[in-house]
Formats: sequence, C-alpha cells, structure tokens
Amino acid sequence: MRSTWVLWWADRPCMCGLFGIAASGDRKPSIGTARAAQLRDAIAHRGPDGAGLWHDARTILAHRRLAVIDPGPGGDQPMVGPRGSVLIYNGELYNDKELRAELIRLGARFRTQCDTETVLCALEQWGAEALPKLRGMFALAWYEPDARRLTLARDALGVKPMYYHIGSHEVVFCSALGPMFGVPSVPCQPFLPMVSTYLTTIRTVMGGWTMFDGVRAVQPGEVVTIDLSGDVPRARIRTWAMPVAEIALDEEAGADRVRESVSDSVARHLRSDVQVCALLSGGLDSTIVATLANGSHEALRTYCAGAREEVAEPGALDDDLKCAARMAKMLGTDHGEAIVTREHFGAQWPSMVRAIGMPLSTPNEVAIHAVASRLRADGCVVTLSGEGADELFGGYERAHDAAAEFYARRAAGDESALRMAPGRFEVQANSWMTRPVKGAVLDPRVWHALETDAWMDALGEAEYDAARGDAQGLQAHLRYMRRVNLQGLLQRLDTATMLAGVEGRTPFADAVVAQLAEALPLGCKYEAPSSSPQGDDDGGVGLAVATVLRTKRVLRRAFRDVVPRYVLERPKASFPLPFERWIEDNVDVLKRSMFARELFSSEAIATVCAAPTEHWNLAWPMVNVAMWGECHWG
Repeated sequence: MRSTWVLWWADRPCMCGLFGIAASGDRKPSIGTARAAQLRDAIAHRGPDGAGLWHDARTILAHRRLAVIDPGPGGDQPMVGPRGSVLIYNGELYNDKELRAELIRLGARFRTQCDTETVLCALEQWGAEALPKLRGMFALAWYEPDARRLTLARDALGVKPMYYHIGSHEVVFCSALGPMFGVPSVPCQPFLPMVSTYLTTIRTVMGGWTMFDGVRAVQPGEVVTIDLSGDVPRARIRTWAMPVAEIALDEEAGADRVRESVSDSVARHLRSDVQVCALLSGGLDSTIVATLANGSHEALRTYCAGAREEVAEPGALDDDLKCAARMAKMLGTDHGEAIVTREHFGAQWPSMVRAIGMPLSTPNEVAIHAVASRLRADGCVVTLSGEGADELFGGYERAHDAAAEFYARRAAGDESALRMAPGRFEVQANSWMTRPVKGAVLDPRVWHALETDAWMDALGEAEYDAARGDAQGLQAHLRYMRRVNLQGLLQRLDTATMLAGVEGRTPFADAVVAQLAEALPLGCKYEAPSSSPQGDDDGGVGLAVATVLRTKRVLRRAFRDVVPRYVLERPKASFPLPFERWIEDNVDVLKRSMFARELFSSEAIATVCAAPTEHWNLAWPMVNVAMWGECHWG
C-alpha cells in the first residue's frame, strides 16, 4: 500500500510530541489513522504549532510540532528522507552546523535549515551509529519501511522523554503516557514494585521502569531497535556511552576549561527563531546561565517563581524572589515573577497529576509550571534553566557528605557498612519513606506481595552498577547521582514546562559539558569534610563559609569574576515552597481514592490525614499516588 502523509496547521508554538504504532509481520495496527490522530492530539500541548501523520499498511507515525528553528513548512514532520526512511523527532540539535558540513562533504543536499532534516540525513548516512554524533536534546522514532525496522532513541542525558510498549503483535510509543492507553493492546495497570519505589524515591521512572505494568521508558543514551519483519516484534536494546578519560588538570586549569565549555553551551542553546528567556532563582547555576545568556542575547528576560511566605527557617522569607530580583537588577534584565499562593498550589497540584497521568516528583514542580505559564503569557517560547550543574559538578553537600562517610566506613572494614550494598545505600540515603515506615504505611497484603521491597533493592543495585562503571567510592556515588537524580530533574522540567507550552533548555545538561565534568578529578568538584580547604586555598573566590567551598569547586572558580559573592555564598535553593503546610488542603483524597484504600493501611491513612504537616514526608508521596490512582482506577 502506498504511504500517505497528512498535515494540519495551527497558529501557536509549543513543545513537540511523538506518537506511533507499528504492527509486526503482515498485520495491521489495532487502530486506524483517525484514532491515531486523536491520540496524537491528546498531547497537543506539546506542539500545537503543527501536526503531521504518515502511514503505510502496517505503521502509523504521528507528530505535534514546535516550530523553533525554520518555522516554515520545510520543517514539517513526519519527514521522509531521500532513501525512504521516516523520522519523527522531538528536540534541538546544538551541533547542527558542524554535522551538516560533514554530511555535505559526504554528498548530502539539504533543502531546509531545520535540524530535523540534519538528524534524518545523519541516520540515513550512518544508521544508529549517528546517534552519538548528535549534540543536543532529543527523543526520536526512525522507521525504515523496506527493512521493517523501528528505532527509538533518546539523548545521552535524557532531556526529552519517550515511552513504549511492546506487545505480542505491535509496538506503541509516545512522548507521554496517557495516549498509549487509548490503544487496545496497551494495558492500563499499576506496576506495584515501581509504585513502592516511588514512595521511597519520588521517582516515577527508574532504570527504564514506569509505574504502569508493561510500559517502559527509553533510558538516556539508549537505542531500542525493533525488528517488525516476523510475526512477533523483536527488540534489541543497547546504549552508547560518552568516552571519558580523567584529565590531569589542577583546579585553575580545570576552571578555564569549564568556563569555555559552559559558555559555548549557553551560546548554542540560545539558537532559536522564537523568543528565548532564562529562569533565574538567584542561585549559582541559574545566575551563571542568565549572565552568559545576557551577554550575547539582546533584551534577555528573566523569571523567578516563589511564595510570599516563609519557606524554610525564620528569615528565609521569599529568598529566591529577593535574590533573583537583586541579580536581575545587576544584569539589567526585564524580570518577571510568578507568585505561588496556597490556593494556587492546592488547585494546580491535582490538575497537573490529571494532565500528565502520573504523580508529581517534587513540590516545586508546581512552581516551575507557574513560572513557565507566566513567561509563556509574555510571549516567550523557550527558556534556559540551570538543571544539571549539581549532578555534574558535585553540588549536593548533604548527600555527598553522607556518601563520603558511608564509603569511608566500608573502606575501614566497618561491618554495618559492609552489610549494606552500595545500591541500597544510594536509594535509602535520600528516601522519603524508610523501609520500617513503609511496612506500616502499606497494607500488609501489599507489603507481603512486594517481599519487603526486594525488587526495589535489586533495581537500586542494578542502577548503581550501571552508573559506576569502573569507579569506586565517592566517584561512583557522583556517577549514580548523574544517572538517577539528573534524569528525574530533567523529567520534572520537561513535564512542568511542556504543560505550559514552553521548551526548557539546559546548557549544563549538555553532552560536551558532561563529558568534561566527568573527566575532571573528584577534588575539582567536591571535597569531603576531612579534607575541606583551609586558609587561602579558595581559588580567590573569597567565600566566608568553608563548607560552601566543598561543592562545585571548579564551577565557582570558573565564574568567580562574574558571579557576585552573595550568590557564591548562598545555600542551595530551587523555587522552594512551604508545601508542608499546604499539603493538608488535598489530603482528603487518601480517604476518597479506592486505589489508595487498597494500597495503604487504614492506620497510615488516618495518621497522615490527622497531621499531614507533621508527616509531610509521608503525605507528599501518598497523596500523589492517591491522586494518580483516582485518575485511572478510582
């Protein structure tokens, strides 16, 4: 059957979304093109700038478009290449110029300036081996009709999402989970081991597992190649790794390299044919990004979100808002604020869970969505953000200090430390709900079926082993944080911004920056308390608080002449909200949700509902799960 390509256009840009279904052998997909278009349009918030659909007898590929580069019809998707393969792609390519030049030398001819065409040409030239050449954020589906082969892939750091289900006779994939359950072959059932993992980690995806049974996430840097030529889809999964070799640099030389690399990344992330702005919390990471962007982007706008209430200790009143406004005044940017009230938080939290069909990760996801909505209303479509600096350059003091103590105890032969596997330590060290508490929170039948979290323990160990490679101790811990924590933060940013019609870009979470950070010696990033710097060994930064110097050392040194001292000294914060006091406004869902009553013990529900502020660390994941369960199963 001849393939068909249908396009529809709207008039406002937003984030791209992918949807597809491919049957194996001689079968047809279980849904037709009209239904596929409906499911594609269920994620119109990811791309109402345009919509496209391609199909043949066995495959349907659908796309919602964000027209950021070359917004004319030349960038329409799905895009068919000269060799007949078809691509749908969500992302931005930051080495487009260099890659095009290489492809032109090999004989390629381009008809647009759209990076989608560059990616498609690279795939037709090199196959999946092209993926490590792509510097950018992306999730893509590439179909080769003649070979009956479908390739799903994500960028190395996992900035853009992709979910998939492989059934007995067809494959379904999407940028979001919701539309997948509109296909009869995809079951909508909870996967309880991952639900339990969420209660501990507040991660909705880990190790490629999701909270839905049978639905997987393509992992960062992963390629899922599916052979559809036989009766049953056969998948081959592999990953590519960034080549890393430790660089013999002292901190000063390392700082020079970091400054050059981060500056280059920010400049590349500013490429756009629509208005770009920057999120500015007044912390180190966002200040670096906003300062660099302001130097090369005319009339940059900056934005911050926060609450006009005390969010932490006495005296910490709207700290993000005040620090961000002070920094914006210094930079001379047009600065805007998104104020999150208790009423807004109470209404937006369940609304976001319903919209994405998943629990939220952290409470400040509501604040990120609020500021994205504000900047979108001002006409900004793309925003830069500071995610990634902490994971790449060693920015979590408490977590790293705890890990330093744990690995030191193991090295000294401490029996209790040796009895705990490193993967289990990494999961439990940052848990919202400890194992003994979870045993009381979950219904006894559920806890017994979960074998007291044996599956989560195995997952944590597998993720630790996959992350550490040949590293040991603290270096392995930092790699684990990059693999697990960074993926969660990038997923949070994508979710919160895409619901507001905004593309979030992360100059720190860039493959080249990450490669450099990974190669730097551990001491350039983090110093354990026993070896914290003394005297004048502060690189001339001039910080008053020694403990601050122990995190992100090379990053602080790299930008010490452009970042004010009060920013360098400021403790870490990220759009904080007093959610502990606000949780009680939504806690009744625990009593109302049938799913929650089946999952949690009646005693735990009663305890949390009676004192949600006191038990905020239990209330946040429990209420999120109850909201999620109510969306799908009542």
